[in-house]
Amino acid sequence: MANKPGKRRFGSIRQLPSGRFQIRYPGPDGEIRMGETTYAREREADKALSLIEAKLSTGEWTDPKRAKVKLGDYADKWINERTNLRPRTVEIYKGLLKRYIFPHLGGAPIGKVDTATIREWRVLLLGNGVGQSEVAKAYRFLRAVLMTAADDQIIPRNPCRIRGAGEEKPEERPVLTVAKVFELADLMPGRLRALVLLATFASLRWGEVAALRRMDLDLNARTVSVRQQHVELDTGELLVRPPKSRAGVRTIAIPEAIIPTLREHLDEFTASETNALIFTGARGGILRRSNFRRAAKWDANTKKIGFPGLHFHDLRHTGNTIAASSGASLKDLMQRMGHDSVRAALIYQHSTAEADRKIADAMNAKIEKGPRTG
Repeated sequence: MANKPGKRRFGSIRQLPSGRFQIRYPGPDGEIRMGETTYAREREADKALSLIEAKLSTGEWTDPKRAKVKLGDYADKWINERTNLRPRTVEIYKGLLKRYIFPHLGGAPIGKVDTATIREWRVLLLGNGVGQSEVAKAYRFLRAVLMTAADDQIIPRNPCRIRGAGEEKPEERPVLTVAKVFELADLMPGRLRALVLLATFASLRWGEVAALRRMDLDLNARTVSVRQQHVELDTGELLVRPPKSRAGVRTIAIPEAIIPTLREHLDEFTASETNALIFTGARGGILRRSNFRRAAKWDANTKKIGFPGLHFHDLRHTGNTIAASSGASLKDLMQRMGHDSVRAALIYQHSTAEADRKIADAMNAKIEKGPRTG
């Protein structure tokens, strides 16, 4: 049954040989789409067309054809289309997709994934012994993927609506005393002693301290400049990249008490070229995290000082804690640590030099005052 001319302003209805009624309508891209079902009565088909028209006008319409795409395929495509992602971020996302999403939700049509499905998936992961932080990471990734699907009008709204599911609750990490930092540093091979001290008292990440070059260290000004970082992928590939945000590009004041150790290190273990790496492997090559742990006898020596299970990142955490105890403002601390958004870093980057010097001086006073052993 064809529409009478001028009778219906949106879409069309035809009667099939079976006697049921089928609708057709133009999508927002102009492409003609068939209804997903047929109707016993013409007025039911007409009502369905009116509903679709209303959703198109309010922006609530979703593409039923695209909603049949498998969630796993869509998520994989989502990663590949984000060309601005850093290699390590791509690796993390693909790992989350492979381990936690593909096995449980990968084959589900994206239009069929609702909040109840997400809730059951999350409970399943936790029940299988996946750590809370890992589940939170997987949830945040899935939420970002499905937000794009909602923006693309594939689904009506993002089903990731579980309060607190994306929040990580990491375990409390240890904070070393100044004496314990020096005790650990003294257990290191000579070429790694300064690394432990600088990473701690300048609040540096592993990738930042490993990438430092001679030109980044100004011992007369007592500063270290973070301009780049080493990123180690699971494949073993090592990339040299700028910090992931402008907040990470920063110049940090160093406590005067560790300057002699740094000077000795440069004289004995660092090549004379301005672009020479400050910290290297035993044969002068790039220092990787795994090589450092072996050379430092990290597990044995952290246990020896009474902190078994200590992470290298806990040195940065220790430095941040000591810096915070100096009474510096939150803004000054964020600048020193390379935290917060690009916008916040740019606002405060040029106004914190004097405050940063006070942080270093306060740290220096603690080092000079406290014992360096025991």
